[in-house]
Amino acid sequence: MTPENQIEQFKKLKHEITRFMLIYKFALDEMETKIEILKQEFQSLHDYSPIEHTKSRIKSPESIMNKMLRKNGDLSLGSLRNCIKDIAGLRITCSFISDIYHVSEMLQKQDDLTVLEVKDYIKNPKPNGYQSLHLLIQVPVFMSDCQELVCVEVQIRTIAMDFWASLEHKIFYKYNKSVPESMTRELKNAADAAHALDLQMERLHRDIKEIKDEDEDDNDSFEELRRIVINNQQFTLPANFVKLLGDM
Repeated sequence: MTPENQIEQFKKLKHEITRFMLIYKFALDEMETKIEILKQEFQSLHDYSPIEHTKSRIKSPESIMNKMLRKNGDLSLGSLRNCIKDIAGLRITCSFISDIYHVSEMLQKQDDLTVLEVKDYIKNPKPNGYQSLHLLIQVPVFMSDCQELVCVEVQIRTIAMDFWASLEHKIFYKYNKSVPESMTRELKNAADAAHALDLQMERLHRDIKEIKDEDEDDNDSFEELRRIVINNQQFTLPANFVKLLGDM
């Protein structure tokens, strides 16, 4: 093969790989847009959002290749797509455990998303104490010439769960030896403590919300109810407009 042919072949392969990676990037873009819409809706209508923040990532070509080699799979783009389902990953962090299931339910109700798999590591934690709700979601991505159905792994967890998982990863990252039993036990105890904190904070949140709702019922005025805030812009509903809508 001549050098010119090698260059042309490399350009073609690079184009295919770039397109392959882009569809996962676009799938994450779509998921993050959906999450942002839900976040703003709840903040505007309920003065509280179950979503604290999100973080997304796409596996590097090197990580994809290494995972495929561990699976003894064929190194073709088609095989990569079929065998590796977490090339695109989205982590959603919530305040409370109930928020996790609420967010999951809202995503599963969206008609254009297909939930392929659910793994509940909250009701059934991993032996080391890891907790999170994992969804494997198929997202439609509309390219210039076709529609691609792309898998995105969504992990939904509380702040405490995320804190524990992040530190656990740092402690054992690239640690190839067996972990001493005493450290494994301590790690599990820390996970149990994080879970207990989640339950305690959720109880406090529920109790405070009940008190707040009672106070709002007592203090609400018609003038305050006429105010709407959207994207930090405040609107005042004309009294006649409210009356006309109420008469419809």
